[in-house]
Amino acid sequence: MKNLSLILNVVLLVAVGVLFYLHFSSGKPAAASSSSVPAGDLKIAYINSDSVLKHYDYLEVNRQLLEDKTKRAEQDYRNRAISLQNEIAAYQRNVSSMTLGQVKATEEDLGKKQQNLQMYQQSLSQAMMEEEAKLNKALYDRITVYLKKIGDEKGYQVVLKFDPTSDVLYAGQSLDISKDVIDGLNAEYKQEKTGAPDSTATKKK
Repeated sequence: MKNLSLILNVVLLVAVGVLFYLHFSSGKPAAASSSSVPAGDLKIAYINSDSVLKHYDYLEVNRQLLEDKTKRAEQDYRNRAISLQNEIAAYQRNVSSMTLGQVKATEEDLGKKQQNLQMYQQSLSQAMMEEEAKLNKALYDRITVYLKKIGDEKGYQVVLKFDPTSDVLYAGQSLDISKDVIDGLNAEYKQEKTGAPDSTATKKK
């Protein structure tokens, strides 16, 4: 789970509907494209990924569920490991009074149990990685779908991720739509849980 926040941060590297046209004049005017956007009309915004990760209720709830599930799995593994250790300790205490046949049979049994425990640990790790990947995918889908929606509503051609790790060195505060995105995402999540429209969710132009 140590890498969960880092991985979730990576999925916020989102650009919706990026539309750039680079034109180098060769002496002949280029034909106008009906889908082109003049540079002066390009509408850009950004979201602060740290803020979204911190305040998105869906992520907080599901990350906690994943962490709880991981803790239960780890505790189950520890219990099995302790049980095997106790069996090994009991064998070591009694080995001097056992026949060669009993020693051989016990060691084979303990060896199989140790191998099964290792396989169980690997299966748990794989299962947790799959659960984490599912959460990452769901987070990516939710955010990109929402950004596409507000991009269509408000005319954004580009939405960038802005944080200390991004390539954006400076962005004016007026371009920051983090709060609107967080409020909108949480309103949709609340509606999803209750099944009722959230009257506090308003569209801003």
